[in-house]
Amino acid sequence: MKTFWRILAYSRPYSSYLPKYIVLAILAVAFGVFNFSLLIPLLNVLFGSVKVPEVLENPEFQPSIKFVVAKFNYFMYFLIKEQGMEYALYLICGAIFTFIFFSNFFKYLAQRVITRMRVDLMKNLRKDIFRKYSTLNIGFLNSQKKGNLITMISNDIQDIEFSILVSLEAVFREPLLVVGYFIFLFSISPQLTLFTILYLPVSGLIISQITRRLKSGDGLKMMSNIVSITEETLSGLRIIKIFNAERFIQNRFEVVNHKFRDYLKSWLNKREMASPSSEILGVLSAIGIILYGGHLVINKNADLDASQFITYIIIFSQILGPAKALSNSLATIQRGLAAGNRIFDILDIEDDIKENENPVSISGIHSQISFQDVSFSYGQNPVLKNISFTASKGKMLALVGPSGGGKSTILDLLVRFYDADSGSISIDGQDIKDLRVSDLRNLFGMVNQDTILFNDTIFNNIAFGKTDATPEMVERAAKIANAHEFVLKTENGYQTEIGDRGSKLSGGQRQRISIARAVLRNPQILLLDEATSALDTESEKLVQEAISNLMIGRTSIVIAHRLSTIQNADQILVLDKGKIVESGTHDQLIGQNGLYCRLVDLQSM
Repeated sequence: MKTFWRILAYSRPYSSYLPKYIVLAILAVAFGVFNFSLLIPLLNVLFGSVKVPEVLENPEFQPSIKFVVAKFNYFMYFLIKEQGMEYALYLICGAIFTFIFFSNFFKYLAQRVITRMRVDLMKNLRKDIFRKYSTLNIGFLNSQKKGNLITMISNDIQDIEFSILVSLEAVFREPLLVVGYFIFLFSISPQLTLFTILYLPVSGLIISQITRRLKSGDGLKMMSNIVSITEETLSGLRIIKIFNAERFIQNRFEVVNHKFRDYLKSWLNKREMASPSSEILGVLSAIGIILYGGHLVINKNADLDASQFITYIIIFSQILGPAKALSNSLATIQRGLAAGNRIFDILDIEDDIKENENPVSISGIHSQISFQDVSFSYGQNPVLKNISFTASKGKMLALVGPSGGGKSTILDLLVRFYDADSGSISIDGQDIKDLRVSDLRNLFGMVNQDTILFNDTIFNNIAFGKTDATPEMVERAAKIANAHEFVLKTENGYQTEIGDRGSKLSGGQRQRISIARAVLRNPQILLLDEATSALDTESEKLVQEAISNLMIGRTSIVIAHRLSTIQNADQILVLDKGKIVESGTHDQLIGQNGLYCRLVDLQSM
C-alpha cells in the first residue's frame, strides 16, 4: 500500500479535491440507501399489514429506521384514506425516482472531481519521470535499455492510470455504499445482519488470495523487451536489410512476444477469477440469509416481519454490486502497483554526480585545465591510469591513440558525466567537483562524431537550449559553420524539418549544423570528438574549415583518428591502454619514432 499512497501523493494538495469528493460521495450514497427505506412502509401499506392504531399516532423523532417506518406509515395511512391507494402508489414511485436522480447526480459530480484529480496526478507523474530522465547521469543511462525507459513513461503510466486511478472511485465510493447498506440492514434486524457478517471474512480471504497472485511485474519487463527490440529494429533497419537478417530479428521478436502472450493469458485468467468468485460467494451468502431469515420469520424468533425480510433481501442484493466492483478493483490495482514500483525504482536513484552544498561559481577559464594522477574504471574495467597533463587557455590539445585508450573518457570526466575514481581535475586551480555543475558545463561546447540532432527545424536545432536566439544570430552561426548556403537550398530554409536524428540531411550537413549549434553557444572550451572521421573528402574539407573558424581564440581539446587534422596542435598526447605514452608537438613526436610515428606511417600508407 506504500506504493499506492505514494502514487496518490502526486495529486496533492488533497484539499483541492478530497473534501468535495467526500461530501458528494456521501450525498450520493445517502440518497441511494435512503431510497430503499421506502420499501418497508410501502410494502406494509400495499399489503395491508399496518395496523390502524399504530398509524393514528404521530411518532416522536429518534435517529433510527423504526422512526422512518413509523413516520411513513403515519403519512401513508392518511394519504391513502384521503386520496386512495393508486395516488399513494404514484407518489411513492415519484419519490423513488427523485432519490435515484439525486443519487446519480451527486455521483456524477463526484466523478468530475475524481477525474480532475486523476489527470493532474498523471501530468505530475509524467513530469517527474521526464525530469528524472533528463537529469540522470550518463553512466546509468548507458547501462539501461532505451525500451525499458520508454515503456515506463508510456505503458507503465497507462497501467497506473487504467488500473489504479480508474479504480479510485470504486475504492473510495463502494466501501461507503457497503457500510451504508449494512447500517440499514442492522437497523432492520441485528440478529440476521450479524449472521450475514460471518460470510465476509471468508469471502475476503478467498479474494485476497486471488489478488495476491497479480502483483508480479514480469509482464512489464517483457513489454520493455518488446519495446527495446522494436526500437533497435527501427534504428538498425539498414543493417538488418543488408545482412538479410529480417527473419532473424522477426524470430527474436517472436520469442519475446510469445512469452508475453503466455504471461498475459495467465494474468488475465487470474484477474477474471476475482469477479465470478465474488459473485458466487455473494449468491451463497444470499442463500444462507434466505434460509436463516426465513426460519426467523416463519418461527417468529425475531422482530422481523415478511415485508422487512423482503426489503432485507433486496438491500442485501444491492451490496453484491459494490462488493464485486471493489474486489475487481483490488485485483486490477495490483498491475498498477507493479508499474508504480518500477517507476519509483528509477525516481529513487540518486545521481552519482554530487554538487557541493555551497558550490563555487565560475564564468570562464583564465589559465589552464589540469589533470593530476587521474584514474577511472567502468566497473571492474580500468580505463585511465594515473593520467596527468595540462591544457593551456587558448591552445589546442589533441588526444590520439588506438581505440579503447581512454580518450573519450577524458572528455566525459572533464564535463562531469562521470567522476574520477582518484586524482583531481581542476580549472585555474579550482577542483571541478567544487564548482556549480551548470556553470562548469556552460564553459563547454561539444561536437561529436555521432551527431545528435532532434526531429525539429534547422533553426531550432542550431538554437537548441538558447531561448533568446534571433534569426540573425542563427544565420551568423550557420555562416561560420559553412552551413548557410545548403540551408537556403532546403525546402523551407531554416524552418525545414530535418527528420529523426537529422535523417533528411547528409552526414556533412548534419555535422555542420552541430558545429553551428556550438558556434551559437560561444563556448570558451571546445571539445571535438572525431568530428570529421565519418565524412567524405569534400564534406571533411567544409567541416574542417568550420571547425577551424570555431576554434579561433578558444581552448580546444580534440580527439582525432585522422592525424592530418591535428598536425598544428600545440600539444599532442598519445594514449594507449589508459596511459599517456608520448607527449609533444607533431614534429617532436615524429622525431621520437614511437607509437605516434607508426600511426602516421600507417595512415600515409
